[in-house]
Amino acid sequence: MRLLSPEQVADVAEVFRLLGEPNRLRIVLACLEAESTVGEIGGALGLSQSLTSHHLRLLRTARILRAVRHGRHVAYGIDDDHVRDVLGSMVAHLTEPHEPVRNQDHEEETDP
Repeated sequence: MRLLSPEQVADVAEVFRLLGEPNRLRIVLACLEAESTVGEIGGALGLSQSLTSHHLRLLRTARILRAVRHGRHVAYGIDDDHVRDVLGSMVAHLTEPHEPVRNQDHEEETDP
């Protein structure tokens, strides 16, 4: 992997900061399967339309989501396959069966 410039590192960090807010992450995950309108997203997640719109604006600015006009309605979906792949991989990583994490420091203290 090539080294990133300080500006690129800041951009990547900003994307992760945006996704670190639970409601924004829920919105992005809701858009993984299919494009949805503000009302559909807010209704599914129990968020007000104004809060949903605010989060969508931030996610669009960061190029995580894109808006697509369908007549009088605007639907939101994942901006591109890079975003879809990263989120899909992270979800797969966190939902796969795994061994419980053991505290190495504590074990060393209790071993004879």
